[in-house]
Amino acid sequence: MSAGTPVTAPVKAATKTTVKATACLALADGTLFYGHGFGATGDCVAELCFNTAMTGYQEIMTDPSYAGQIVTFTFPHIGNTGVTAEDDETADPVAAGMVVKWDPTQSSNWRAEAELTEWLQARGRIGIGGLDTRRLTRAIRQQGAPHAALAHDPNGNFDTDALVAKAKAFSGLEGLDLAKEVTCAQSYSWDEKRWAWPEGFTRQEAPKHKVVALDYGAKRNILRCLASAGCDVTVLPATATAAEVLAHNPDGVFLSNGPGDPAATGEYAVPMIREILDTTDLPVFGICLGHQMLALALGANTIKMNHGHHGANHPVKDLDTGKVEITSMNHGFAVDSQTLPEGVIETHVSLFDASNCGIRMADRPVYSVQYHPEASPGPMDSMHLFDRFAAAMAARA
Repeated sequence: MSAGTPVTAPVKAATKTTVKATACLALADGTLFYGHGFGATGDCVAELCFNTAMTGYQEIMTDPSYAGQIVTFTFPHIGNTGVTAEDDETADPVAAGMVVKWDPTQSSNWRAEAELTEWLQARGRIGIGGLDTRRLTRAIRQQGAPHAALAHDPNGNFDTDALVAKAKAFSGLEGLDLAKEVTCAQSYSWDEKRWAWPEGFTRQEAPKHKVVALDYGAKRNILRCLASAGCDVTVLPATATAAEVLAHNPDGVFLSNGPGDPAATGEYAVPMIREILDTTDLPVFGICLGHQMLALALGANTIKMNHGHHGANHPVKDLDTGKVEITSMNHGFAVDSQTLPEGVIETHVSLFDASNCGIRMADRPVYSVQYHPEASPGPMDSMHLFDRFAAAMAARA
């Protein structure tokens, strides 16, 4: 539906019959989009972003890095493979809601355990279908990621003034520490490895390296990749101190992905990382927010992007090798490469906009990347990063 259409106007369904709008997306500038609601009822407020991936909607919705965001999916076939517990990146969806072109259809996949609409409803997440997602995506690209309110009411009753007011009142992600909201409550061990045919998920029974992973919003598949690389993984909350990390006598430290403003999370994470770097020679590896945390600890700055990078088809150039990797991205902040201090080398750049996608210390096995190697979009282009981490720990032993 186009912006400005009265809420009482009929919505064209795929069958050419008319139905009443049961969902409304309100932007902070007053623009309104009407469509068909599915999933939970009620409303939510968040930053609106778009994701260009053709697969992985369940992984996207359960990725903790999407906390505080409503996701517009540019690919129209969302829901057609259903949902399965094996694809959850955390226990429940973290993204506030989803926007799609076509209403989710009945699933057709041998792995499906439930329908997307039922899954969203059971987990309190709102969806809206029937929108012109191309128009919405263009608006986000041109004007930046807007603040938005999404409402679903089966009766089609919306207080649009109140929804716009909620969107306007949303503080945004700048200055917002969301890692504390998605991190684990207490430490735990992880030994599950990556899925492989025909066994599925198996356990790491002969680990060679002890790794402490700081959970700023860690995806399960990252932990699986560490286990598959021979690591005995202990996960600690985002607020863990250097003393708590070193108490586990690790061979290496991993900094996970996560949501929110890196500068806000850095208030407590950066001093911990600096102490690790200043007092030990441990290998350190970071992904996404972990990449930004490491950059801040080394003296660089981060900046808010116009609309961020969200998708599974982002080309990134490795400046050390000249190779190009097809990567999965999910970030609204970036490391400002112009602020990297002496001794910190830029290793990767986005071929979309030349933004920073990786760094390393010149003289130590300390490195990080902005993208998500565990998401396997290449599909194996970036898996070497986990092996590199394992090799650095082996060399230190």
